[in-house]
Amino acid sequence: MKRQLPAYTAALAAFAFAAISLYWALGGTAAIDTIGGQLASSGRAGAPITLALVWAAVVLKLGVGLLALALVQRWGRWIPRWMLLTAACTAAAVLTVYGAVQVIAEALVETGMIRPAGEIDWYALRWHMLLWDPWFLIWGLVLGTAALEYRRTRTA
Repeated sequence: MKRQLPAYTAALAAFAFAAISLYWALGGTAAIDTIGGQLASSGRAGAPITLALVWAAVVLKLGVGLLALALVQRWGRWIPRWMLLTAACTAAAVLTVYGAVQVIAEALVETGMIRPAGEIDWYALRWHMLLWDPWFLIWGLVLGTAALEYRRTRTA
């Protein structure tokens, strides 16, 4: 079970993140201001393109959750090893890089080292810097750990 913990943790992160997006996709507006900017206002207004994007996010997050589970579940053995490993490593890299770049950029804005030209939604920026984007970073690192564990424990 100890070797499976990163995969289950990555799946839990994915499904929790998907649940929040699903809530917003179904019309919920609580905490939508933490996203900030045009996305929050168009989401609150129920704009069709925003709704489509949120539904796409739900599907992607669920897919990455299932990908994490495939690394440790019997049904995951139906997926060719190279394909599963490539998908998991790619998803882990994207999540980790995205989260790290966002958190660093937000911290630079927060500390005044970078001054964006436009207005700053400080409320949303702090939510991103302290919750949303570190979540991507940690999710990516845990998924990467699960992929490495899968690679180490599964034979070709």
